[in-house]
Amino acid sequence: MESQSSKTVLSLDSEAVFSLKDGINFKKSPDDGKCYIIYKENGELKACKNQCKHQGGLFIKDIEDLDGRTVRCTKHYWKLNVSTMQYVNPPDSFTQDELDVVMTDEGGLQLVEVIVWDPWLADPQDPQELQEGEVTVTYLTHACMELQLGGKKMIFDPWLTGPAFARGWWLLHEPPADSMERLCMADLIYISHMHSDHLSYPTLKSLSATRPDVPIYVGDTSRPEPLSKGSLMPFSCYLRQIDEHLRFMILKDEVHPELDTCIIVEYKGHMILNTVDCTRPNYGRLPHNVDLMMSDFAGGASGFPMTFSGGKYTESWKADFIKNERKKLMNYKAQLVKSLQPKIYCPFAGYFVEAHPSDRYIKETNTKNKAEELNALIKKSAPGITTWTPKPGAVLDLALALMSPSRKAITDPPSGTNIYKDSWDFDLYVDELNRAITAEIFKHKSWIQFYYIWAGFKNYNLVVRVIETDEDFIPIDNGYNYLVDFMDLSFPTQRPTREHPYEEIKNRIGVMRHVVKNGLLWDDLYIGFQNRLSREPDVYHHRFWNHFQTELPVAGPDWDLFLQQVSSYQRSAEPQGIQTESVSASTLSLKKADCTVS
Repeated sequence: MESQSSKTVLSLDSEAVFSLKDGINFKKSPDDGKCYIIYKENGELKACKNQCKHQGGLFIKDIEDLDGRTVRCTKHYWKLNVSTMQYVNPPDSFTQDELDVVMTDEGGLQLVEVIVWDPWLADPQDPQELQEGEVTVTYLTHACMELQLGGKKMIFDPWLTGPAFARGWWLLHEPPADSMERLCMADLIYISHMHSDHLSYPTLKSLSATRPDVPIYVGDTSRPEPLSKGSLMPFSCYLRQIDEHLRFMILKDEVHPELDTCIIVEYKGHMILNTVDCTRPNYGRLPHNVDLMMSDFAGGASGFPMTFSGGKYTESWKADFIKNERKKLMNYKAQLVKSLQPKIYCPFAGYFVEAHPSDRYIKETNTKNKAEELNALIKKSAPGITTWTPKPGAVLDLALALMSPSRKAITDPPSGTNIYKDSWDFDLYVDELNRAITAEIFKHKSWIQFYYIWAGFKNYNLVVRVIETDEDFIPIDNGYNYLVDFMDLSFPTQRPTREHPYEEIKNRIGVMRHVVKNGLLWDDLYIGFQNRLSREPDVYHHRFWNHFQTELPVAGPDWDLFLQQVSSYQRSAEPQGIQTESVSASTLSLKKADCTVS
């Protein structure tokens, strides 16, 4: 279904081309003010957008660049070698998308961008008149919205109970009392990605007890979360025609195509765009003038820099960094909304809080954007756009909103409704995590080799020390404290003598053992603020973190097989904890059955 077109994003005349210096040149388009990078070497030219592929920051000259080939992102300090279009810090991460350089007969040049055709234009439908009450959108909590679309009910990202990211995130808003009832009455559910503030197992467990047959749709990413009733949808096509008037398509994120998706829902020609957590949804190609647009807004969905220590990571540095990051995000979202010109905009997917008492430091440090402030910024720059700051149970009637801005299109929850949660079931969920501490597998230190061989990450020059801690990140006397050398997947008692980068990761014991036992992604530790990190040198190792956050095997470790292979001598003789003896992966078969220490 896809086709391509192209457009010229920058034109230079012959004089401007002649003035290009060897090395890096920054050029701004007089038409839209966007900036581009042109690299010149031996008369050859390469070009790209001045936009970091990681989080969309702008590049500037790298003061540490000695050969005139690298630029540095102003957002997270990533570095791009423009001569190769490879990111060099962090290494082994992304490749920058190039623009075509086309020389004109007059000696000028044009930078040409190839554009993938907009799939929502494949079978356009003229908007039909809506009746009052025909299309309503009800905010439940965080990223969970209920859409009534004629006779069908669709729900986005239901997280209605329990924590997310192990025990790090808790709901800020109190869902309406009938939220679970509403979920059980849904005709279809869309889950944008596998992060647990969108794919909530406590919520889906409750749902399955009543409605195990409800259709759940997820995008066909490289790592779709396995759902027994889930339907994987190819990207960029109106594959799902739910009824005569309702259809939808799922689109992927350019920056995190293995993970994030967004959705366009169309009913009687009226479009609702939900970009959720996507950094650059659909390569930046999105429909304009949709009836309703929703997106995240808050920031703070990362362990960086709150969980880091050492070097530059002082409290004042963290505060300045977080303040600047939130401001950049606010401005970016406001500019995006202004450029897309939706009729109505709603910020959501950011209403979480680090509520557990042990995470008070994170709660105080990890300040977030406020939806009201973003909407005020949008109203200032684009006064024609209606903004909605949602409250749990508030309802938007799309027909009324489109008829006239003066109509009362939003019904707020009844007076006295509890908007913010004031209690959480901490013990229920924390106790469940802590039950992993006494699991049989952790009585045998060879679980370490077994686990990391299962994880499958190696041939990378990085040494990591992992330390089990208490609630306050103080190492536990009888907890495990071990080294992993990912160069050869060995487990030495001391750091190797060769030159190597080093990271120290302190993890709360209950969460770490729960993650290991169940083969979960390390997002529960990192995004959930359940660890503390330091690194020498202060370099982000993209390959390492990307593997443990997105590329672990889908099937968890076979611990039953592990226990079968633990010899009776080893069970009775080996100590529990502290450091492991040096065992190289070369002495171990990659078969799970052969992972015991010889």
